[in-house]
Amino acid sequence: MRIGELAAAVGVTTRAVRHYHHQGLLPEPERLANGYRDYTLRHAVVLARIRRLTELGLGLAEVRDVLADDAGKDLAEVLSELDEDLARQEAAIRERRVRLRALLDAADGIPAEGPVSPWLSALFHDMAHLAADSPMAAKDREVLALIETTTAPEDRERLSAALGAAFESPEAVAQAAQVYALLDDLADVHPSDPFDPSDPSDPSDPSDPSDPRIEEAARAIAACLPRDLLPTDMTDQHSSFLRAFFADFAPAQAEAIRRALRILDEGRP
Repeated sequence: MRIGELAAAVGVTTRAVRHYHHQGLLPEPERLANGYRDYTLRHAVVLARIRRLTELGLGLAEVRDVLADDAGKDLAEVLSELDEDLARQEAAIRERRVRLRALLDAADGIPAEGPVSPWLSALFHDMAHLAADSPMAAKDREVLALIETTTAPEDRERLSAALGAAFESPEAVAQAAQVYALLDDLADVHPSDPFDPSDPSDPSDPSDPSDPRIEEAARAIAACLPRDLLPTDMTDQHSSFLRAFFADFAPAQAEAIRRALRILDEGRP
C-alpha cells in the first residue's frame, strides 16, 4: 500500500502517518525501487491502534509506552491514569459551567468590567448610580475587579465581607458618594511644584498645601475604606503596585489617597 491508501484505510491523514513515523510510533516500511514506501497489513494494524489510543485521549508519549515491548506501564495502568485525569477535567468543566451559568443568569446582567464573581457583580449593581455620575467611582470599579482577581482564593471571603460592609447601608453609600465627589473635585488641581505621582518617595506636594480639599478627601477616604483592604506592607513589597496605582490618578487625587493610606497605617493596632 502507498501512504495515501494506508491513511484512507485507517481513517487518518497522510500528515498524521508521517508524524507518527517521526515520533517513532509507526515503523518505517520498506521502500520500492521507485522510492515509495510500501506499507503492509501490519502497518495498518499498528496505525489503527495508534488511532484508537489517541482518540481515548492518550498523549503520544503514552502511546509509545503502550506500543513498546519493554513499556514501563501496561495498557490498563495507562488507561486508569487517563480515566482519573479525565475525571478531574470533567469536574473542572462542571465548575466552570456553574460559574458561567451564574454570570448568565444574573438578574442585573454582566457588568462592563466582567466577568467578575456574583458578589462583586451585585456590588457593582448597588453602586451603578455612583459610577454613572462619578469618573472616580467608575475607576474604583476597575480597581475592585483587579483586587478580586489578584486576591488568593482563601482571602476572597474576607474581601467580599469588607467590600459588602462598605456599601451595606444607605449611609455607607452616601459616604462613598461623598468620597467620590471629593476625589472628582481634585481631578483639575494642578501641581505647583514638579511632581512625579509614580514615585511614593517624592517629597514635593502635588498642589497648593493650603488647599484643604486634599486633606478633606484623605480623611474621608480613611473613614470609608475597609481596613481589611489595606495592604499588610505598604512599602517594599507593594511599592511597584502602588507606584502604578498612584500614576493612574491625577496628582492631587494620588496625594489624597496616599495620605489616606498613611492615616490608616498609623491607626493599625
